[in-house]
Parts: sequence; structure tokens; C-alpha cells
Amino acid sequence: MQNHNVTISSQPSNSSTFFSLLVLLGVILPWFGAPQFLFQNTPSSLAKWRNYTLPQAASFVAKNGTVIVCTVSHPFLPFLNNWLISITRQKHQDQVLVIAEDYATLYTVNQKWPGHAVLVPPAPDSPTAQNYGSQGFFNLTSRRPRHLLHLLELGYNVMYNDVDMVWLKDPFPYMKGNHDVYFSDDWTAVKPLDHSHDLEKGQPNICSCMIYMRPTSGGKLVMKKWIDELHAETMKTNDQPGFNRALMKTAGQVDLYLLPQAAFPTGGLYFENKTWVEETKGMHAIIHNNYIVGFKEKLKRFHDFGLWLVDDHAKESPLGRL
Repeated sequence: MQNHNVTISSQPSNSSTFFSLLVLLGVILPWFGAPQFLFQNTPSSLAKWRNYTLPQAASFVAKNGTVIVCTVSHPFLPFLNNWLISITRQKHQDQVLVIAEDYATLYTVNQKWPGHAVLVPPAPDSPTAQNYGSQGFFNLTSRRPRHLLHLLELGYNVMYNDVDMVWLKDPFPYMKGNHDVYFSDDWTAVKPLDHSHDLEKGQPNICSCMIYMRPTSGGKLVMKKWIDELHAETMKTNDQPGFNRALMKTAGQVDLYLLPQAAFPTGGLYFENKTWVEETKGMHAIIHNNYIVGFKEKLKRFHDFGLWLVDDHAKESPLGRL
């Protein structure tokens, strides 16, 4: 793994007030079982990561103009670690940028892996795990296209993943050509191996959890339209319908590419269709643990399929054992 030095510009702040607050927390919080991460950093290092910006973080991790991005809240750090182990096996870990959705995640990741986490204010209110379809889940995921658009505007190619994924192969060779946006199908119906790479007409069901984008006008347009669709959303439970509407409304202006189902299967296919899995053995690149709700349920399913790597291979992760 490459060694880097992180340079963070210091900005004027109310340092005396901040330090006084930390002293107060140090007196009061231990009585309430305060998280250890608060006391494993000096006040100056805490302030340093609070001032760390997305442009600084992207510049630090980017390799060949590409960043691999995820968004994570503290309850899902075990899934982040599992995902990182699988990426490390494909030798792409140095390109990973963790967009922290709370300060606990920001400090935990940067303490163990300096420079690889950034928080884009404001931090969401709740530190608890959010289930798919909940208002809290929407509040977290609806921030995603803004982060991705910012990275595109900075000139980076962006690979976005949810952390309930595991890489079995390097996905980048599948990003063929010079298309604007690459994505995978979330339908469970089996497609022929030589299926079309065009966006399905009618009512597509494209997954918003695995996207690769180039910093083209087309890539930026899709993100802008996705943001618009989320603003107009009446049922604020899931950002995926908005992403699909954005794709359909920009399809004539943007070069879109549907990735092969055999390499990027939805969880409803990979975990439920044993015959298909056997027929496509060796073709799978990224496995998505979706079509199931709940932290414990996802964890059990990964265990059952031999895809939970943390217990025996934590040392392979840049974060080590959390």
C-alpha cells in the first residue's frame, strides 16, 4: 500500500472555545460511556479532520484520475471493513475515499488510515443504522448525488459502491469504451449472456448502489437530474426511483452503458438462484447483498455464502480489526 502525506490547510477557528468544549467533554462523557475515539485523538488532530475537504481528500486518494467512493455511517463500519478487504485483494484500496456520514466514522477511519475519510457538512442527525426504505435511509442516500457531482466537477472518474458489496474480481476492465455512466440492472430475471448494454425501455430498474461515471457533461447531467428528481420526490424512502427517472429523462443526451448481469448481479439473483450462479461461475465481479433488509440479516447472508471476510482476514484491510 502506498504511503502518502496528507496536507490540510488550517483555517481560522475559535480554537479556545473548541478546546474548552473538549475539556468539558473529557470531564462529563466518561460517566456516560463516551466512545473511545473521542479520547484517542488530540484536539488539534480532531480539528484537522473537521477541516479536511472533499477536494483535498479526492486529490490524496486519486490514482489515474479515478476515485472509489462509498458513504458510511458508524454502525456500518464492519461492512466497510469487509468491502475494503475485497478491494485490497484487487489492489485498488489506495483509491478508496470514505465519505463519512458522522464524526465517529470520520475519526475512526482517519485514525487508522489517515486521509481516506472526509465528512461533508452538515452531518446527519442520527448515528443509528438506517434500514432500506426508511426516512433516515433516504436522508443518507439523498446526499449521494451531490457528493458524486462534486467529484465529477473536480475532474475525477468516480466508482461508487454501497458497502454491502464484495469484489470477487477487478471491475474496471468491464468499464469499456468511453461512455458517460455505467450501471447494473436490479431485476432478478435472468438475461442472456450477450444481452444489450442499452438502458431498458419502459420501466427500467437500475441499481443506484454501483455506478461508474466519467467527468463528462453527460455524467454531470445525470447527477444534476438525479438531484432534481430527489427534490421532487413525494415518497422520500429510497433514492433509486429518482435515479431511474434521471436516466430515462437524459437517455437521449447521455451515453449510458448497462454492465453485464453475469459480472454485476443483483442480490436477488445471486443469493436466490443457485442454478444461475453455477452456470455463471467465474464470471462474477461484484456481489451486492441487497434484496434483504436489516444489518443482522445481511451479515448472516454474507456468512452463509462465505463472503464475510472480516472474522478471518481483518489484517488484509487497511483498517485492520475494528
